[in-house]
Amino acid sequence: MSLFKVFDVAGSAMNAQSVRLNVTASNLANAGSVSGDPDKVYRARQPVFSSFRDTLSGEAGIGGVRLEKIIESSAPLQMQYQPDHPDADENGNVYVSNVNTVEEMVNMMSASRSYQNNVELVNTTRDMLLQTLSLGS
Repeated sequence: MSLFKVFDVAGSAMNAQSVRLNVTASNLANAGSVSGDPDKVYRARQPVFSSFRDTLSGEAGIGGVRLEKIIESSAPLQMQYQPDHPDADENGNVYVSNVNTVEEMVNMMSASRSYQNNVELVNTTRDMLLQTLSLGS
């Protein structure tokens, strides 16, 4: 495998981690949001990824990561009795988003570290290619 293909693989992984960070940021921004209607309250979202291997002109396949979809969490919403809240339903209840902030912070740290690892991979590969080119001088 050519060292240049490493850039394609690392690039797709960095893109995946970037999507993961954006979804996590959206979840954290909407944590604690409430609504009087359980169908309108924000639900936590998670990206679903898959690996792929494309075959280009008979060469060995180039692997990578692809975003398949972003799904909503099916975790139950928390119902709170707050009759003075402006969004409360006729029974005085509001529904709170099912975002788990601790879980989202762990996701953010994991995605950030994975992104950093891929940056290091790209930098190391680039340095190896530059050293290889300098051997010919």
